[in-house]
Amino acid sequence: MRRRHRAEHVNHERWLVSYADFITLLFAFFVVMYASTQADRTKAKAVSDSVRDALQPGQFSSALSTMLGRGRHESKKEAQTKLPVDRRENPPPPQLPEPPPPSQPADLVKSLSYLQDGLATELKNGKLQVKLEDRGLVISMREATFFASGDDTIAPASFPIMSKIAEVVQSLPNPVRLEGHTDSRPIHNSRFRNNWELSAARSIAMLALLRDRFQIDTARMAVAGYAENVPADNNATDEGRAHNRRVDLVLLTTGGMAKEPRASR
Repeated sequence: MRRRHRAEHVNHERWLVSYADFITLLFAFFVVMYASTQADRTKAKAVSDSVRDALQPGQFSSALSTMLGRGRHESKKEAQTKLPVDRRENPPPPQLPEPPPPSQPADLVKSLSYLQDGLATELKNGKLQVKLEDRGLVISMREATFFASGDDTIAPASFPIMSKIAEVVQSLPNPVRLEGHTDSRPIHNSRFRNNWELSAARSIAMLALLRDRFQIDTARMAVAGYAENVPADNNATDEGRAHNRRVDLVLLTTGGMAKEPRASR
């Protein structure tokens, strides 16, 4: 006997499941929208800044290149370009060799020879000394020949020597500095209170003689007083102190104008 199959019941309300899912999603969407309007603005700005920093030129591309397997070499290259200049692989530019020290001007060498020949007797007798230094031609005029002890009046007997010195000064354009020096023994008389005043006064007396008697332009000349602070010899002996009492006439080179004399002892 043949069994009859019961007819299946058709559910006409199946659409309600999809509708309920749609309503749920729509509700969630509006909840998210509402929550986003109430979010902390500071946190939102922080997130925005983080995203912007991540997308800065070079940052995002470097990270992406590394992830794709080709960024290791390029990242190393970019990091190298960000190193300080002294840490890069490129060697620093070669340093130029220092220029050799300037030689003494030929005119001063000739002047030195002229004075050594023309004042050979005075040089031999120790009345003066002539030497060539880095700062220029130095003519040391000793007190015993040019001044009385403790005085700034130039002895007339020294004028012939000064005439030969002035001839050299007139033949050159170099600036002239007159530097007065004394020994270490203190002085105090009716004219000078100390060695500073005496050394400066003798320099001024030499300047006045070169100006008035030999017409040397004062614009070329300057005076200085060093008292006992730049000795040329030892102050422990009479001979050394005699050498220290002097006026140095210096024909300055261009570089020598910035240099001060140095003590020999």
